[in-house]
Amino acid sequence: MNFPSAQPFPPKIAALAAAASLLALSACSAAVDVKAASDAANPACAPMMVALPDAIGDAKLRKTNSQATAAWGEPSQVVLRCGVNVPGPTTDRCVTVNDVDWVIKEGNPVWTLTTYGREPATEILMDPNVISSATVLADLAQAAGKIKAVRHCVGQEDLQNLPKSK
Repeated sequence: MNFPSAQPFPPKIAALAAAASLLALSACSAAVDVKAASDAANPACAPMMVALPDAIGDAKLRKTNSQATAAWGEPSQVVLRCGVNVPGPTTDRCVTVNDVDWVIKEGNPVWTLTTYGREPATEILMDPNVISSATVLADLAQAAGKIKAVRHCVGQEDLQNLPKSK
């Protein structure tokens, strides 16, 4: 049997096909636009950033366009920024998960969770109606723990045990 010889695609068609393939691939892997924190270049962020999990719950880690940031899920369910302002004393709720203290500010619908007692501080934005805050904090505790704690949250029971002033 004789087959006709293969003819190469004309250069214009080959170039268009290559461009279309590149656009299709880049559309699938667009970086998440996250504004870097003011202290994002702090070298103390690096050990945490390389220890971030590949997934939080079912949400997979995605690329971001800023230093010391991360995002999980499509659309983003969790956004992380290292190098945010360190929270001072607060009456906001503070929880400890796997030896990492977090100050929680409940918004509607987005919550802001910020490490307490670690410099630089790390901020997480998440919607508890989409993903569990317990899952987020448990999955990020090991990475957040790479930044050394210099202070810890105190609770009402801690305040009751303080010496009384005269």
